[in-house]
Order: sequence, then structure tokens, then C-alpha cells
Amino acid sequence: MRYQGRLTSWNDDKGYGFVTPNGGGDRVFVHITAFTNKRRRPVDGELITYRVVTDSRNRLRADEIGYPAEPKPVSKQATPQYAMAAALIVPFGCVVVVLAFLGKTPLLVPFAYVIVSGLTFIVYGFDKSAAMNGRWRTKESALHLLSLAGGWPGALVAQQMFRHKSRKVEFQVVFWITVLLNCGVLGWSATDTGASAIRATLSVARADDVAKLGTAERQPVRYSGEWTHRAL
Repeated sequence: MRYQGRLTSWNDDKGYGFVTPNGGGDRVFVHITAFTNKRRRPVDGELITYRVVTDSRNRLRADEIGYPAEPKPVSKQATPQYAMAAALIVPFGCVVVVLAFLGKTPLLVPFAYVIVSGLTFIVYGFDKSAAMNGRWRTKESALHLLSLAGGWPGALVAQQMFRHKSRKVEFQVVFWITVLLNCGVLGWSATDTGASAIRATLSVARADDVAKLGTAERQPVRYSGEWTHRAL
């Protein structure tokens, strides 16, 4: 027998919640794996249809969960969310390419953004899967560090595609701070002051490497009881 009820207390990060049957009755546990439609994510408060079964511990849970024939609120929200991501990422990517073309930033910078964003997207995907299946989670601090390092475009796409961390207010506040910091550093590095500071830092680092290499080349070597210096 199939029932109809409203999804309540839905935790999209962890992929579970409860359903309250229409007409009253006890709530029943709902897990994301019981939904028959895998192409969309459920939204807290929407209507669902389901069968009631018992698990290995003799607890009631919903199974073969579907959606009744009614407008789906998630489809109305998806387009603006993806549009916002595209409206930020596409102009930013164009700016990075132009800066590299004009010699304001190294040519490797656009490629670095692509690589780090791809890595960040993959990490978000694994973390979402871990949240749904009860596996070891990625720390939020690690996700923020990836965004700060230039992976925020990939993180933004992953948040909308996987619906992961997109509704957690505390996480979103820190995430957008990392976006602003990353963009600020990129803009500063494209100025004459920033470029000079970066070149000076790299020059100091190269000088230290040369000094260490010179010290290593003058390592004392002992031959027949006497010490001498060997040039490598």
C-alpha cells in the first residue's frame, strides 16, 4: 500500500529525514537511497509518495519513494542558482585569461585555476557521497583552503550540482570570504606593487636555494686521513 505525506526535518547534507503522512500518524524515516528518481534531490516540505517497510532492526522506514504529479519547487530554483554560478565564473575566467595575455600574471595562473577547481569539484563530490553513505568526511577547513587556493569556481559549481554545503549559512559565510580573499590577491598581484613584491619574494627564494646548493657543493671529503673540499 502506498502512502502520501510531506517530507520534514530533511538534512540534505546527510541525505535523510522523515515523512509525516497526510491525515495524521507517526513519522517514518526517509533515506536518500530509497528515492526512485535519482535525477533530482528532495526538498524539505515537499510531498512524496512511499511504501512503509521495516529494516533489519524492525524499524519503520519509507521505501520506493516517488513524487506526486505536482509542480516541483526544486526545478524552479535550479536555473537561478546555476545562472548565478555562471555569471560569476565566466567573467572571472575571462579576466584571468586577459591578465595572463597582457603579462600581468604568469601564464600558468589560468591553468592553475582550472586544475585546482577541478580538484575541488572532485573533493566536494567525494564529501557529498561520504555524507550520504556515512563514511569519513572531508573537513570544512580543507574545503575552504581549496577555495582560497583558487578552487572556488569548482566549489561553486559543486555546491549547486551536488546541493552540498549550499544551505549551511556558517559555511557559506566563510566560503565567500575565501572567494573575496582569492580575488583580492589576484587583483593585487596584477598591480605594479604586487608584481614587484612577488618578484622580490621569488628572488629571495632563489638566492636561498643557490646559497644552499653552494654549501652542499663544498662538502668536506676525507681521503686517507685528510680532509679536503670536493666540488660536485
